[in-house]
Amino acid sequence: MAPPLLHLQNIRISLGSAPLLSDAEIAVGAGERVCLVGRNGSGKSTLLKIAAGLLAADAGTTFVQPGATVRYLPQEPDLGGFATTLAYVEAGLGPGDDPHRATYLLAQLGLDGTEDPARLSGGEARRAALARVLAPSPDILLLDEPTNHLDLPAIAWLEAELASLRSAMVLISHDRRLLESLSRSIVWLDRGITRRLDRGFAHFESWRDEVLEQEERDRHKLGRKLAMEEDWLRYGVTARRKRNVRRLAQLHDLRAQRRQARGPAGGARMAAADAEISGRLVVVAEHVAKSFGERPIVRDLSTRVLRGDRVGIVGPNGAGKTTLLALLTGQMQPDSGEIRVGAGLQMVTLDQRRESLDPAATLADTLTGGRGDTVTVNGQQRHVIGYMKDFLFGPEQARTPVGMLSGGERGRLTLAVALARPSNLLVLDEPTNDLDLETLELLQELLADYPGTVLLVSHDRDFLDRVATSVINAEGDGRWVDYAGGYSDMLTQRGKPLIQQETPRRAAQPAAPPAPRPPSQKLSFKDKHALQTLPARIDALQDEIARQQAILADPTLYTRNHAAFTRASDALAEAETALAQAEERWLELEMLREEVEGR
Repeated sequence: MAPPLLHLQNIRISLGSAPLLSDAEIAVGAGERVCLVGRNGSGKSTLLKIAAGLLAADAGTTFVQPGATVRYLPQEPDLGGFATTLAYVEAGLGPGDDPHRATYLLAQLGLDGTEDPARLSGGEARRAALARVLAPSPDILLLDEPTNHLDLPAIAWLEAELASLRSAMVLISHDRRLLESLSRSIVWLDRGITRRLDRGFAHFESWRDEVLEQEERDRHKLGRKLAMEEDWLRYGVTARRKRNVRRLAQLHDLRAQRRQARGPAGGARMAAADAEISGRLVVVAEHVAKSFGERPIVRDLSTRVLRGDRVGIVGPNGAGKTTLLALLTGQMQPDSGEIRVGAGLQMVTLDQRRESLDPAATLADTLTGGRGDTVTVNGQQRHVIGYMKDFLFGPEQARTPVGMLSGGERGRLTLAVALARPSNLLVLDEPTNDLDLETLELLQELLADYPGTVLLVSHDRDFLDRVATSVINAEGDGRWVDYAGGYSDMLTQRGKPLIQQETPRRAAQPAAPPAPRPPSQKLSFKDKHALQTLPARIDALQDEIARQQAILADPTLYTRNHAAFTRASDALAEAETALAQAEERWLELEMLREEVEGR
């Protein structure tokens, strides 16, 4: 067997007095593709820095085969000291490397090489750093979250480019789709030690569950008492994954229903605008347009978002995803067209930048607002310790200052704070950034249980497939098209891959003065009468539904009186349909009344 190109053995390192890595090992042979997985804060990035020679371990050995070239992509690349992006990339070339490859890769990643590194966005800096590590075609690539800040077309290009390389790779990523596509081996870093499985990432979760279940059995055999709190935090992952498998099946059913209701996708005007609706309206957009200067961001957009929808918004960086989100939630006015937001909406925006967290406050005080030891969730009081456990925190962390938490822990705390606030509309702008795989599983479960509506901007393909009931994609030149299903469903319906789009790299010009909006429709006498009478009709229909449900609750009715069972079933279905129509009509009229009175 050929010796490995890179071999780390018995690696130990401590941060302060706490051991981070106690017995870590990783070996990479020529052409091997290894994914390094583990919770945020488990030491993955530290181990990769030791492999790159940037950090010295307290103990252990590091071997790199003589003559082997190693290139390392950090999470936060430093482009300081270079006049242009091309100079930065060329500085990573070695003797004999092709200088034309630097120019080629920059062009493929949407850069021309003349950009000032000091003025790059996060996504542009990530692209330049990728070009720098890929240009030499090294023997070993060490990649720490390579898809961070990249849009979907760039991620698709990167996946194809990495798949074509002969380089050995060690890859840290929260992008499941990338890991499943590229990895051939798994190194799992957990509680300071590593375990290896020579299979792709698609087998990781079942393997992890088997390892944890075997640990639990071994502890019982030794007769030791389990530490219940810590075990719940760790072994609860298995139960969550099994629940998520069931929920994925339910999500497929929701998508099928939505596809039938909406018809085929395509065209500048979304099919949903003309589709028949059942349920309450959350957002109605009709012929909406928005431009910044002469650049159209949204052009002739018409769509409806219904209660319970989980809508993913995707597109290249700079396409206007955040602008579209602001339009749909009423935070920004369109230049033309009309957007109506449902009455009684309570919106919560997930602050993934953690700017709302006070680093000096304790975890418990952040959740309770410093008032007592309970949290109000869905109208019910819960002890803060119990609520913390839902987000993988141990009781001993209650008095930990927020500033001492790891990035992944702050991400979980942000989720806990946002979801404790009463809401029926959840707005998520890039919620998966920097979250580990277990926290992603937790977020998927929380969204599956969330009773309201979700608007989601994300570049995580697997997350969209697991969460979204529909996807709105930027097709270029301000056109947005609505597709039923998740990301994979969108690609199937489009029939063509996503492509890089030309978008400005600098800040957009100030918006032109909005065009005057058309005058609002007035309430007719018939509309006013309906507003007064519909609440009573809704109450009567709800009573009728309860009456028919009580009749059908008799388990012997079907065999004892089949005709009565059929009549009750038909009456229940009719009442439920009428209730949905009445609620729909009342909501439309109520939104119109608020708009007229607010002029």
